[in-house]
Amino acid sequence: MKSFNDLADFTRDEVLELLKLAVRLDREPEPEALRGKVLALLFLSPSLRTLASFQAAMTRLGGGSFVISPDMSIHGLETRPGIVMDGTAAEHIREAVPVIASYGDAIGIRAFAERKDLQKDLAETEFTALTELIDTPWINMESAMNHPCQNLADWKTLDDLSIPENGGKFVLSWAYHPKALPLAVPASTLYMAARRGMDVTILRPEGFELPAEIMRKAEHAANGAGGSIRETDERREAMEGAHVIYAKSWSSTRHYGDRLGDQGLRNELVDWCVDEPWFDTARDDCRFMHCLPVRRGVVVSEPVLDGPRSVVIHEARNRMLAQMAVLHQMMGSST
Repeated sequence: MKSFNDLADFTRDEVLELLKLAVRLDREPEPEALRGKVLALLFLSPSLRTLASFQAAMTRLGGGSFVISPDMSIHGLETRPGIVMDGTAAEHIREAVPVIASYGDAIGIRAFAERKDLQKDLAETEFTALTELIDTPWINMESAMNHPCQNLADWKTLDDLSIPENGGKFVLSWAYHPKALPLAVPASTLYMAARRGMDVTILRPEGFELPAEIMRKAEHAANGAGGSIRETDERREAMEGAHVIYAKSWSSTRHYGDRLGDQGLRNELVDWCVDEPWFDTARDDCRFMHCLPVRRGVVVSEPVLDGPRSVVIHEARNRMLAQMAVLHQMMGSST
């Protein structure tokens, strides 16, 4: 495996093999599998779970890792293209990335969207510019439109909970957040659920529709897997018979890159906080998922988050296991 960037790059059988490997590595640890191997971790965006879970995964497989972020560099890292470097930063990311990559057997890169130009972000322009600088195997730890490690972990979580593939109802719901957030998690989560073959409903207010390109990709995946995609702003209808609600806030695509326009829409939607009444028409055992971090009382109520519906901790642990499978395939002796 030379890269792990998007579940769409893999066949269904390849995804299922990774999931089986994640289960096996949990049950039958291989503490020497990556002995002597090094994973470089470049964080151009902040992280808690991604950072900790990758370090834990490498340690459990017998390897090592190191972390670089602009804040950690004694020189300061410049990330802007075409810049005259007469300011504080003494090193450009174009030199830093290949150097960092050369110190590891693989590199993970995390770089959020700029969220200024939707078409540029949909094309993954900035992230691609980074990966083109290296020939080391690489992992997308979250880019403008992809978060494949989260997606693999979420697929495993659904399997662990015996949520049906065909016939399983998955609600991807927008939720209120005081800030405009990236599209990577909702876009790639939609694809994951569609690729799994589920009946997916996107529950979102007007102005927060996902881009047409993202919808077409998910619809193609659903058609191939026996699932379906639909959108609505009607909560009771969306939640009827739901097995899972996956809550996540994202930027308004109607006002993409327009902070004030986005805020104007967002300010009217503080009631989009997942609470127990949301589940009135759902299955009794409907589960609550979220990638974390999550704002209590803003995105979801404490009774839901702390109650039996919530599987967010299980979901977060699966990040480590899913990444162990990816690292094993990428750097293990069998590759």
